[in-house]
Amino acid sequence: MRPPDDPAWAAAETAARQSYGKLIAFLAARTRDVAGAEDALSEAFAAALASWPRTGVPKHPEAWLLTAARRRGIDVERRRQTSAAAAPQLRMMAQEAAAAVDNETLPDERLSLMFACAHPAIEAGVRAPLILQTILGFDAATIASAFLVSPGTMGQRLVRAKNRIRDTGIPFRIPDRTDLGERLYAVLEAIYATFAEGWTDPVGTETRRRNLAGEGIWLGRLVAQLMPGEAEALGLLALMLFAEARRTARRDLAGEYVPLAEQDTGLWDAALICEAEALLHKANTLEGTGRYQLEAAVQSAHVARRLSGKTDWPAIALLYEALSRLSGSPVVAINRAVAIAEANGAAAGMRELDALASDTRLADYQPYWAARAGLLAQLGRTTEADAAYQRAIGLERDEAVRRFLKQRRALLGLWP
Repeated sequence: MRPPDDPAWAAAETAARQSYGKLIAFLAARTRDVAGAEDALSEAFAAALASWPRTGVPKHPEAWLLTAARRRGIDVERRRQTSAAAAPQLRMMAQEAAAAVDNETLPDERLSLMFACAHPAIEAGVRAPLILQTILGFDAATIASAFLVSPGTMGQRLVRAKNRIRDTGIPFRIPDRTDLGERLYAVLEAIYATFAEGWTDPVGTETRRRNLAGEGIWLGRLVAQLMPGEAEALGLLALMLFAEARRTARRDLAGEYVPLAEQDTGLWDAALICEAEALLHKANTLEGTGRYQLEAAVQSAHVARRLSGKTDWPAIALLYEALSRLSGSPVVAINRAVAIAEANGAAAGMRELDALASDTRLADYQPYWAARAGLLAQLGRTTEADAAYQRAIGLERDEAVRRFLKQRRALLGLWP
């Protein structure tokens, strides 16, 4: 157990928070052995917790940990390779371990590691979990709980992904400009998936999702810092900050769900909104316009209500139109239909939703049925609205949202 107020433990925790991913990336950059780097660094942290309480916290904890992890790597390599052919590799590793390294000279390879984790050769569903583990140090059980799979399954997926990086020689590098688009999108998509897992728990009460939204923002800040000229990196960070700024307003004092249009704008975080607006403005001065910039622009239009007192639904509908052309996503089409309904009436929005009815991807998508129920209710088609509300309620996992939908259904007056 951690001794109370122990500066050595506090320093180790700080180093883990600030430097874990940086050290893993640096250690694995040459060998591409992510699992080996994790093992070496784990033992380095164990050594630090044994040593620092006695000897004091070193001037550069990050450099101390790197040296200890390198030496552990040498020991493992020595046991693994006993032939004469291994001598040059071991000699090189020993020279690296002996080299003086401080926090100012250690290259930051985290972005390169993220690109390796999000390589197209890595299964799409494991990219975000892999980034969480390698950059932030999350254990497989925590990640598995957040992504609603068994720890054993998640552990196997992560091991396979790391083996693939090592065995196929996936490069630790930022791709050339000609290849950057697809690869950068994979990195940003993984970060957004991390944020979204935490965003589904608005008050941070579910252990399996706790802090994931914050970790997603942390990763977004890292990419924006390392790639300040990439518009979509800035757009993603702006999007996440706009959403996070509204967290407090998503539930009332009793814990009940409050839809965006009814939220108290005074509860929105003005500092986060200002930061997001500045990021979006900068992104708009750079080359290209992508999904995350457009989604951030939608959020910007929503938060403008705190100043104007009203929502510019025609502008939001136009932004969703641009997003729809870019992505072809039925989810975007649903949001566009809702915006059209707000701007031009429920009948216009209903026509847009009806055009999506044959898309099998929406059969079990709760927001589609909730949107459909709301518009049908406005049109006085109460029997159809009731059926849509029942479908939406059955698909919703959040109890607060379920209660909200049940209240809306009750207003139809079709059941006691």
